[in-house]
Amino acid sequence: MKPVILLVDDNEDIIEFLTADLGEKYHVLKAYNGREALDILGAETVHLVISDVMMPVMDGFELCKLIKTDLHNSHIPIILLTAKNTLPSKIEGLELGADAYIDKPFSPEHLQVQIANLLINRNKIKEYFASSPLVHIKSMAYSKADEQFLEELNEVVNTHLEDEGLDVEHVAKYMNMSRPTLYRKIKAISNLTPNELINVARLKKAALLLAEGVYNINEIVTMTGYTSATHFGRNFQKQFGMTATEYFKEKKG
Repeated sequence: MKPVILLVDDNEDIIEFLTADLGEKYHVLKAYNGREALDILGAETVHLVISDVMMPVMDGFELCKLIKTDLHNSHIPIILLTAKNTLPSKIEGLELGADAYIDKPFSPEHLQVQIANLLINRNKIKEYFASSPLVHIKSMAYSKADEQFLEELNEVVNTHLEDEGLDVEHVAKYMNMSRPTLYRKIKAISNLTPNELINVARLKKAALLLAEGVYNINEIVTMTGYTSATHFGRNFQKQFGMTATEYFKEKKG
């Protein structure tokens, strides 16, 4: 499926130009002010927002602020477009959490590269988190709202890690969130389902315990909520590309 991009601009000519230019690689949604954009974000899954700054009803700065402080959308990268190319204006946009700032008139090729880089870099960070035993979950945070959410999620999961039945229902209950909201947020921020993320958290905890060298593998299997050493070993090798014994020897060495 194509990544979904939300275009926000009160100039219909710019909206149509960008739709035609981006439509081959991306699925494009359109809004003509910040308020319309928020309505779309509440109903659709969006991977990146491109917004003009100067618009009626709600401008790009206010939209950027609301996106980056809302738990449901704070992970979405934002590119701001503006003819207001003063340094204070750029600083304001970046302070509100914008991921890139492009002056009008702009090169379509420049915009294409910015979009691709933001999406590719996000995916690389998600893959690095999942495949690296000791990388913390907060490495995927791109805003204060994301960081707070991930810290709380990490605490909940690690507190109940020995519970073999820990799943998305339990985590949603502990975090006082609906299951659909939790699922959507975790999937968007990590490319993992909640249950996959719980499994990765178990394996990362196991990797940390192995690196400390205090417990043997059977003790670690119990401490991380696995039902058998075989199941644990298979999952560890699949996730990190080496056996738990190999990892232990590497860290010991």
